[in-house]
Amino acid sequence: MRRIVLSAILISLLALSAWGGYSDFYFRLQGLFDGMADPNTGLTAFPTLLIPLGGKFEGMGTAYTAVADDSGFLEANPAASSILAYSELSFLHHNLIADSNLEGVIYTTRINDLGFGAGGKFLYVPFTGYNDYGLRTSKGLISETVATFNISYNLFSSYDFYGLALGSNIKVAYRNVPSAIYPGQSAVTGMMDLGMLTRFNFLKFFYSRSKNVSLGLTLKNVGLPARGDALPMLLTAGLAYSPIRPMTMALDFNLPLSWNPAAQPAELWNIAAGMNVAVTDFLSLQGGLRIQENPRVSLGGALDLEKISFVVNYNLDLSGKINPVDKFSVEAKINLGDSGRSETQRRVEELYASGLEAYAEGDFQKAREHWEEALQLDPEFLPALENLETLKRRIEIQEGLTEKQKIKTSE
Repeated sequence: MRRIVLSAILISLLALSAWGGYSDFYFRLQGLFDGMADPNTGLTAFPTLLIPLGGKFEGMGTAYTAVADDSGFLEANPAASSILAYSELSFLHHNLIADSNLEGVIYTTRINDLGFGAGGKFLYVPFTGYNDYGLRTSKGLISETVATFNISYNLFSSYDFYGLALGSNIKVAYRNVPSAIYPGQSAVTGMMDLGMLTRFNFLKFFYSRSKNVSLGLTLKNVGLPARGDALPMLLTAGLAYSPIRPMTMALDFNLPLSWNPAAQPAELWNIAAGMNVAVTDFLSLQGGLRIQENPRVSLGGALDLEKISFVVNYNLDLSGKINPVDKFSVEAKINLGDSGRSETQRRVEELYASGLEAYAEGDFQKAREHWEEALQLDPEFLPALENLETLKRRIEIQEGLTEKQKIKTSE
């Protein structure tokens, strides 16, 4: 209960402090981007593909290509399912503008270095048509649905090297426009995403087995035009860095692409930047900015209650105004466990430590047994392997000296 109360207080203070100075900042920001009009905006089909579902992906301003450490990877980087710590099931709701809403669900799991995922997002917009006399001529629901299926694999992973994760999403998108509103506008199409991700240590000022630098690269929405309209194909390069354990900073460079630039030119490049800060072991805050023709500011928080987490975001761009209801998203994320991976790792480290104790006491046989058992659980646990090789050489040398001593004594 104390965790929930503390979290509520912190989030409330953050929201109030942001609300107080947000208007001035917002209008100053609007003035900075008045001259950045992009003549190619809105030329692609299925805008649902460009709207973030929510979660940390949205909270960090979509600068998530190199972070991708939860189920939000499905929209950010398809390579990450093979390196996620836990299996997850997420339910997401994004209130866009007025009655326009975006719903989503994501499931992901992995078996050692092989990751899987599936998800869907559903955008629906109520629509009413009127004629020149103000009479209603049509009424219905315009919707877009995107189903995504993911697979990835982490190559070359070892104790010293995190590995190179490669992954792909296969997506099917369907647009439904009732004939009563506008006939012949419904469409269905398919596309794919490709991604890669790796992590390593660089300028690390804290002790942890986790890596503090990540690099990611993705190519999204690669497919044929839908009813003549190009898909929003996007090439993204991402970098994430943790200078201290509780803080992660991320930067994404986004380059829209087109199969036919002359007839269907792509939008201009843009940049997304974000940050996540762990305030306590159960509460983190995130914020981000996507710098483009219509820049978007995001602010959010995540509450982790062990088996279930909640992520709440508010984002604002220059096409709207400050409204606590519009552009608000919430995610409920269920932790389904890690299939025993953390328990296995804990047991490996215990066996390794026991082997060191036995070695220090001169009980080489017992040390050997502990390290061999550790390697049975994790064949890539390099410290046990190196110590075992050292121990074998020492035993061989010791046995050789003993044999020479016996020969000398017999003479």
